[in-house]
Parts: sequence; C-alpha cells; structure tokens
Amino acid sequence: MAASRPFLKVVLQREPSATFSGSTAFNAIDHHRSDQLFATGSNVVHIWDENKSSPISTLSFPTSTENITALKFNWSETSVLATTGTDRTFTLYDIRTAKAERRLVLNFRCNALSWNPTFPTRILLASEDHNLYTFDIRNLSKPTAAYRGHVAAVMSCDWSPTGDEFSSGGWDRTLRIWREQERTSRDIYHGKRMQRIFATTYTNDSRFILTGSDDGNVRMWKARASERLGVSHGRDVAARQYRDKLREQWKNDVEVGRINRRRYLPKSVYRAAQTKAEMVHARQDREGRLRVSGAKEGDVKTEISKVVIQEQE
Repeated sequence: MAASRPFLKVVLQREPSATFSGSTAFNAIDHHRSDQLFATGSNVVHIWDENKSSPISTLSFPTSTENITALKFNWSETSVLATTGTDRTFTLYDIRTAKAERRLVLNFRCNALSWNPTFPTRILLASEDHNLYTFDIRNLSKPTAAYRGHVAAVMSCDWSPTGDEFSSGGWDRTLRIWREQERTSRDIYHGKRMQRIFATTYTNDSRFILTGSDDGNVRMWKARASERLGVSHGRDVAARQYRDKLREQWKNDVEVGRINRRRYLPKSVYRAAQTKAEMVHARQDREGRLRVSGAKEGDVKTEISKVVIQEQE
C-alpha cells in the first residue's frame, strides 16, 4: 500500500507582519529596488527601514509647502528619488545625502511619474495640462518631448518594461498607448462604463495593461489589440510580422496612414478634442501675429519652453 501524502495546511495571514505609523496621511509609496528601504510621501518624504518602526531620514526642500502626489526610485541609480507635489514642483532627492538635488517649478501640476526602465536618465511626467512630458535629468531646462492627445488631465502613466512605449490614463476616461518616437498615441482604449482612470501599469511581459478607475473596477487590456491570446504558432507569428512590415513600409501613403490612424472615440471626447484644437490654433495664430509685429525676443515662447517656469538647486 502506497504511503499517504502528508496533509498540507495553508494558513492565511490576517494580520500585517509590521506596521509603520506616521504623523500625517501617506499619499505615495515606493520600495527600494535592492535594499530593505521604502519611501513614503505626505507633506515631506520619509525614508523607512523595514526593521525599524520610525523613519531613518526625512527629506524636504527648504522653501517647500507641497504635499507629495507621486514618488519613484530610479531603476539604475537607486539612491535617486523623484517626487511631484501639489505646488507644481518636480524634485530630485538623493537619499545618501538626505537633501534635494534639483527642483523644478512647472506651469501645471503633475499627477504621476515613471522612470524609463532601459534609459535611466529619462523620466515621464503626467500633467494637469492634458499632456505628458519626458525629461532628461541631466538637463532639466525644458522637456525633451511632449505627447498631446488627452482632452483632460492625465492622472497616471507607466513605461513598458521594454522601454520603447508607455501608457497613460486620464480624466477623459481613455487609456492611451504611446510610442516614444511618436508624439501622438498609437492606440486609444475606452469603455461605456469605464470612468476616470487613476492607475495604470504594465505586466512584466509587456503584453497587458492594468487600469484602475473610479467606477470601482480593475481592467486588463491587451497592449496590442490585434494580438491573439494563447499559443502562437510559427505561421501566425510570421504572418503578423509580415503585416507589421507592410504597415511600416506604406505608413507615409495618405490612405494607409489615414486608416492606420483612425480611432473611434466617444462623442464627448471627440467634441472636446475639436474644441481643444480650435483653442490651440487660436493661441498659435496670436503668437504668430506677435512675431510678425516684431515682439521682443523672449516675449513669445514655444509651447515646450513654457512647461518649466523655474529651476532651483
């Protein structure tokens, strides 16, 4: 008679293994990539050790009155911590020196940030002005790129693990997927019951995107809408690659480009996009007339130069 297998009892842990108490509400949290450290954001940034019940370090800018809205450790230089605040600031901290290294005052508040996993000096900011911006932290005088398309505040963003594209969720109830080299979104996802999106993240295989919205649901989306789920055979993979190659080859053709760019949107989003386009064109016309009339240098700035108001060290 075969020996019976031992009975395995699974015990569910209903109590936390540790509790860390702060003096104010926590708005953001992130864990260090390798050390037993994590950071929390409230009106200041606290650095915690998992083995201690009180913060080991407190980070703040001397003249700051902000509440932290988002914070993230850098993927490569893990001692660098980036934060955004309610006073329209973006700050870089070094936890080794326990002080702020650089600080930007922006034109609008940023709601989320995300570090590029393959290019450590590049960071993505989701702004209240309906746009997303990438910065190179080696030169913070102005963004390296601006991504426009949302018709309301951008509330969340996340880089793909491959580092070549990212997703964003906004107050306009749409999820958009962007390629880093392109300034317009390659895909727009929406649903009849989906409301404003406050959280966006990629899965580790970069095939799916998870979103959390204020209708109380978490949704999973395919990063590529046309990609089949399940096991892909060699013939299917070759056919998909061939179609992608054809699309890339003929993307500059007028009809092919129109079909490739066409996306169906809810009426409210479509009308808001039309209204926003009219406002942008009116502002550009006004600035063009100022240039023709001989305005002084510096009176008329490009859109991307208006993002950063002041850089502090």
